[in-house]
Amino acid sequence: MKIAISCLLAGTALAVLSAFPGTTAHAQQSYVSRYDVYAGFADIDSPMLGLNEHGFHLQAGMNMRTWLSVGADYSEGTGSQILTPNLLPAATQTTIDNEITQLELAKLLPQGYQLAVPATAATQTFAFGPQLVNRHYSKLTLFVRPSLGALRERAVPYANPADFFESGVVASLAPAGFKLDWTGFYGFGGGAEVAVSKHIGIRGQMDFVYNHPFNDIIADGRWTYRYSVGPSFHFGRNVAVGGKKSRKP
Repeated sequence: MKIAISCLLAGTALAVLSAFPGTTAHAQQSYVSRYDVYAGFADIDSPMLGLNEHGFHLQAGMNMRTWLSVGADYSEGTGSQILTPNLLPAATQTTIDNEITQLELAKLLPQGYQLAVPATAATQTFAFGPQLVNRHYSKLTLFVRPSLGALRERAVPYANPADFFESGVVASLAPAGFKLDWTGFYGFGGGAEVAVSKHIGIRGQMDFVYNHPFNDIIADGRWTYRYSVGPSFHFGRNVAVGGKKSRKP
């Protein structure tokens, strides 16, 4: 699924960039709805953290022209990850390494001890903005967009009660038992939609954005990839006929 949508995105970008403005002036689609609504499955992947989250993706848009739409975008997902010291700032890593060494020498920790904290995460994304659309093909719609918005993430680490050192690190980094943060993101996305009928389509899309939540304990920002597929619904007056209502049923 991820490979297929990635290839779709690359093809979409090339098609739209080569198509504007020529092909959009002679759109092949006879009906372009005023409003679009989409709901689909979402896979939100942050490889740097080893974090993969499954959830859903919602969109609502308004077609201002046959080639331009604006809308709102929301998604959320949940998943799990393993937090290791290499993700932390250098100074924190050094402190942890030194403490582990001392505890190993005192035989309070086994030789070769590795700190690895399991955690669950819940991520929400919020975005609003424009989208460029190519409707040159009667049954295929291609689109690209900037991805600008906000991300809300809540992470809950789970220390092993039998591991006093791990429990101490978790208590130090997340005194409340969880971490919650808001941060902005930027990037771009796109995809394609195949028409099933006049008012229903199947849409596949991908966004990749840069973000840096929990920058107080996570050293580096990350690239996050969102893959999504599902049905879309179209209704309202026909934008393709200059604001006149479509006479087609």
